[in-house]
Amino acid sequence: MTGIAVVTGANRGIGLETCRQLAGSDCHVILTSRDEVRGQQAADILRQEGKPVSYHQLEVTDMASVARLRTDILKEFGRVDVLVNNAGVYLDEGISVIEVPLETVQLTMDVNFYGPYHLCRAFVPLMRQQNYGRVVNVSSGAGSITEMNGRTAAYKISKVALNALTRIVADEVRGYNVKVNTMCPGWVRTEMGGPAAPRSVEEAADTIIWLATLQDDGPTGGFFRDRKPIPWSEL
Repeated sequence: MTGIAVVTGANRGIGLETCRQLAGSDCHVILTSRDEVRGQQAADILRQEGKPVSYHQLEVTDMASVARLRTDILKEFGRVDVLVNNAGVYLDEGISVIEVPLETVQLTMDVNFYGPYHLCRAFVPLMRQQNYGRVVNVSSGAGSITEMNGRTAAYKISKVALNALTRIVADEVRGYNVKVNTMCPGWVRTEMGGPAAPRSVEEAADTIIWLATLQDDGPTGGFFRDRKPIPWSEL
């Protein structure tokens, strides 16, 4: 059976590589992005590689856009098996929590937390109904209280909230063979991470693919880096 996978923020970087690898592991992938032109171009690249990929425009902060995605996917495929919440922003690097504009905090929360929240609300009930699903929330070590320090507060708080969402949703779907996990890709050579980052997108996507294709006895409600658990909150 071919799985149906949705990946957000997927026109470049980690999201695009996640689509590439998922499409090579018996999944039909719906590649989504805010920018339709760039998203279509990314999907075309994967289709030229022979990958089973569809494209759908998505603004994760817009509930109506999420609803359209859900409606269109149900009409064409009837289900969703994998959801990768990859879309994210990093807008306040090095800025003090005292000085960061509130508009920056709000936008960061809208994309990094409320976006995945909207997507989970749209698709996790379908997974529960079919008794199968895998949700991967792309977070950051910055979202661990263990690794927390000053500055860049908007980004860090949004990832703490995303990690909390992961734990809550995972607990609410226990017994339904729906696995919900979060992961840190590390510092990656992307537009966000910059050219000096030590990790490739292939390395970053590895843990995402592992979590997206977990066996039925796999973990849920966990926080992972390089397929290994990392601490949430030990001080």
